[in-house]
Amino acid sequence: MAGTRVKRLTTSTRDLTSTRDVIERWLTTKLPLGARPHVSELEGPPTNGSSSVTIMFDAWWTEHGRKQSAQLVGRIAPDPTDFPVFPTYDIPAQFKVMAKVRELSKVPVPEPLWLEPDASVLGQPFLVMRRVDAHVPPDVLPYPFGGNWLYDATRDQQRRVQHSSVQVLADIHAIPDVERHFSFLNGGVPGETALRRHYQLHVVDYYEWAAQITRSPLIERCLEHLEASWPEAGGQPVLSWGDARIGNVLYRDFEAAAVLDWEMASIGPREIDVGWFVYFHRFFEDLVQNMGHTGGMPHFLRRDDVVATYERMTGHACTDMDWFCLLAATRHAVIELRTGFRRVQFGEAQMPEDRDDLILHRSTLEQMLDGAYWEQI
Repeated sequence: MAGTRVKRLTTSTRDLTSTRDVIERWLTTKLPLGARPHVSELEGPPTNGSSSVTIMFDAWWTEHGRKQSAQLVGRIAPDPTDFPVFPTYDIPAQFKVMAKVRELSKVPVPEPLWLEPDASVLGQPFLVMRRVDAHVPPDVLPYPFGGNWLYDATRDQQRRVQHSSVQVLADIHAIPDVERHFSFLNGGVPGETALRRHYQLHVVDYYEWAAQITRSPLIERCLEHLEASWPEAGGQPVLSWGDARIGNVLYRDFEAAAVLDWEMASIGPREIDVGWFVYFHRFFEDLVQNMGHTGGMPHFLRRDDVVATYERMTGHACTDMDWFCLLAATRHAVIELRTGFRRVQFGEAQMPEDRDDLILHRSTLEQMLDGAYWEQI
């Protein structure tokens, strides 16, 4: 894997001190008259997150003569000058998805408290939700590298994490009448099926936007392969979480306590989430192997185990999983292309001669295209 890098990336140039002052003043418009809110210093998440700007803070105020406090998290759309990962950040849609998922399911979503769609307040729209104290599997370094709570857990505890996480997928996909409740997702995109609309908006259009600087022959090979082998996925479309991976779940006692990051949500076949969920763990496992590290969790989140558990929970037989895993890897390749450009933009890397070397899982994609990847696992 050429040029492999695993480190925390620059994601924002936002000044947190001035942001704190604005949020403190803004809260006076959301709380009762005379609340006089006070906000702690802002902090970023220690391990995860590379797209929206995430801030954590405490707030104190007076309400009906009583002192109140809350631990809060803010999600701010990135400034266009910070070379964002995605072309658009629909913070109001994220807020609405979180509220609807809380209303319509038992999925543990943090309580969304306030939405500010007016970009004049902080320069970009943002939302504030209640913070959940729990553990997250780290992305930097990724959890299979060791030295973290999940890697050090017993096999039984890891199985509980796996089972609870697959249950999250099943519960999200059980939400009824999604095309009515979530009609604002994938809206206005051409395509005869939910999968076509998802693919056009979140893969093809996304790649064309990301490739304005330079194109990727490897990604284009993947797109050609996906088109040539288009699946006949059946069943009713479901709410697709989008970034369906354990790095976006907070765990308490090895059970899912909060499901985060809904900015990639869409409507489509169940296999979109199942494929992403399986692939993303494999991405981390491949990093471990390609860097010659002694860690790894090959027993954890195995594709056959995840699919079998999901099918038992839902009664849905997953189909075309090779295709959906390649879909996930291709979409992630576009993200890697964009974040690779970002590393260059912030002076953290040099632009390689072969632009495909910006894709950390290049060898995985090449093996998937050759039909040899999953045979080796």
